[in-house]
Amino acid sequence: MDMTAGNGKRRIEGMSAIVTGGSRGIGKATALALAREGAKVAVNYRQRGKEADEVLEIIHESGGEAFAFQADVADRDSVQALVDETVKRFGRVDILVNNAGIGRGSAPLSEFSEEDFDAMVQTNVKGVLFCAKAVIPFMIEKRYGKIVNISSLAGLGTALAGNSLYAVTKASVMILTKRLALELGPYGVNVNCIAPGLIRTDMSTGDRSPAESEERFKYFREKSMLGRIGEPEDIANAVLFLASDEANFITGQILSVDGGRTDFLTHSL
Repeated sequence: MDMTAGNGKRRIEGMSAIVTGGSRGIGKATALALAREGAKVAVNYRQRGKEADEVLEIIHESGGEAFAFQADVADRDSVQALVDETVKRFGRVDILVNNAGIGRGSAPLSEFSEEDFDAMVQTNVKGVLFCAKAVIPFMIEKRYGKIVNISSLAGLGTALAGNSLYAVTKASVMILTKRLALELGPYGVNVNCIAPGLIRTDMSTGDRSPAESEERFKYFREKSMLGRIGEPEDIANAVLFLASDEANFITGQILSVDGGRTDFLTHSL
């Protein structure tokens, strides 16, 4: 990947970006896409330091600028340290991609685990709030900023049994997006959300065997108008658009990037 490829100025040249959960999957693809288009990137990770270093290596070898920072987005103090270090190194925070998230449990609501639900709320919902709260003062000062939250199609009501509580947390991210957009719009800050369908990542395969994963992928391919599942780069490209000035008049929106999924509980939206 050549970070200097293309004609003229890159789309987010000189911007400073934070990507949470940036060591693998969608986060990794997003960090690489932002760096390719000229951003300086803080690659956040919680446990996968080796993988984060591999992301840095790709960026550095291609002439980009990035650093890795360990922080659990569920911990407010860790998030503040991440943002402070980004400002110290890059002088600003222009882009925040709230990608870090977890999925716990797969059971009917009547058998839900409060521990699993609390863990998802802490990371998937409070993590978004903690990160946004930490960057907002810097964005307001510059009267410029792009916040892109990664939710899930589950939050819009896809008909997949067993992930109801995960869906609740991802729906919360969607309404947070709209409320943050309302509050921050007067300061020149755009806040949008991407709702991915099934994406080929470690999280989508989990601890399933290759045969089980393929059977699952087959189901989702059949539910897609395009006849395929998504790749991390499909989401990264959408993030790049929303993080760029090409999206300056877009805020408070939920963008489904799902290949045209057809398995929804309702079509009332």
